[in-house]
Amino acid sequence: MKILVIALSGIGDALMFTPSLKKLSDEFPSAKIDILIMYKSLTDVFTTNKVISNVLYWDFLNKSKLESLAFILSLRNKYEISINVYPSNRKEYNLINLLIGAKKRASIKYLRKDFINFGFFNNCRITENDSLHNVEENLLLCEKISGKKTIPTSLEINLSNASELFADDFLKQKNISSDKLIIGFHPGCSILKNHDKRRWETSKFAELAKKLVEEKNAFILLFGGPEENYLKEEILRSYLKNTFSVTTNSLIETAAIMKRCSTFVTNDSSLMHVAAALKLNVVALIGPTNKNYIYPWQTNYKIATLELDCSPCFYYSPKPLTCSRKDVQFKCIQELTVDLVYSKVLEFIG
Repeated sequence: MKILVIALSGIGDALMFTPSLKKLSDEFPSAKIDILIMYKSLTDVFTTNKVISNVLYWDFLNKSKLESLAFILSLRNKYEISINVYPSNRKEYNLINLLIGAKKRASIKYLRKDFINFGFFNNCRITENDSLHNVEENLLLCEKISGKKTIPTSLEINLSNASELFADDFLKQKNISSDKLIIGFHPGCSILKNHDKRRWETSKFAELAKKLVEEKNAFILLFGGPEENYLKEEILRSYLKNTFSVTTNSLIETAAIMKRCSTFVTNDSSLMHVAAALKLNVVALIGPTNKNYIYPWQTNYKIATLELDCSPCFYYSPKPLTCSRKDVQFKCIQELTVDLVYSKVLEFIG
């Protein structure tokens, strides 16, 4: 049997499918499981996953529609089962699942915008449940495929020896010894569909860094991809002492340095899920998102949120993130205070 996992919706979403990969491997031990991704940084993550036979990378965002169609058709009728990772509530993902041509095409039946996004192209479905975590939704979908219950496991990311050495060298270059209090920040997140509105202000990250350095003698590491360098630079312009920008060549190297942090302070982002996979203490800054979906899975975590009456307002749908408030747009994240976040960090570091 050949199974294709279609994990196109994001890095964090792909990581939250890793417990389901174990489930598929356990239930179909002789199956060959391939994974289709469109974010190259995931290549290293899944080539080190023992369950995966082949990582298929295709840059759908930058390739032409004709090139992408030809690539998808090259995979047609090669798989008995194909699975759209939750959440993938877009017509493009459902069309891809149809064109792959698997007899069993698995996907969630979404509560919102399912029909107009061609959810009916899939023939093995369970209904979305807003009270469940993404990991749980994916596992229930796989249970629908196999007919067998399972016990959820942790997210999986495997570090290489080379990445561990890279992390050691980075800390040596910054003169940070392993006995120091190291705290990671991720000030970025996806910008697709207006999701940059989920970001906490860089000025507040800078103020938090100052409090942690001056009151707890901490070292602050700023994480994020190349497209987020300007966010790290904004923080460094405000506060420099014991605060360093992290630059790496891959997501695995980033994860290896993150592993050196005692606590990780992050927006709702892919690196929040990397931190969960690494079993870090996580302080998650949650604004409009339904935290049931995305809280750090099977690790120690604290949620910094205002718990407004209008929250959560973001559910899985193709429409861009919007705010209906008339007083302060995205008040849920804009008015999240440094003192509140600092208090959450102190619950981990004392």
